[in-house]
Amino acid sequence: GRPSRLELQLRHPACITSAMSPDDRRRRLLWRASHRGVREMDVLFGGFVAAGLTGFDEGDLAELEALIDVPDQDLYDWITGQAPVPEERRTPMLDALIAFRP
Repeated sequence: GRPSRLELQLRHPACITSAMSPDDRRRRLLWRASHRGVREMDVLFGGFVAAGLTGFDEGDLAELEALIDVPDQDLYDWITGQAPVPEERRTPMLDALIAFRP
């Protein structure tokens, strides 16, 4: 069937995250991280977000929101070590994601 309004908001960055509550941002991130369309990324990225969700502060949420927009293949290659992480993309959050094992 048709996606609900909430599903559409969760899927698309048109929803203004700065106006969202931290809990809404966490829910949105968890949904987007675990519904990327590539099963391996759903497990890796979704598992990472789920494992740390309640401990992420506002800065962490912003870093995760930036990582959500990285194409699956690039992020997967970085996580698995198949490609080096460009220096401009390297952050403590990305390092934690690379070190994470579901």
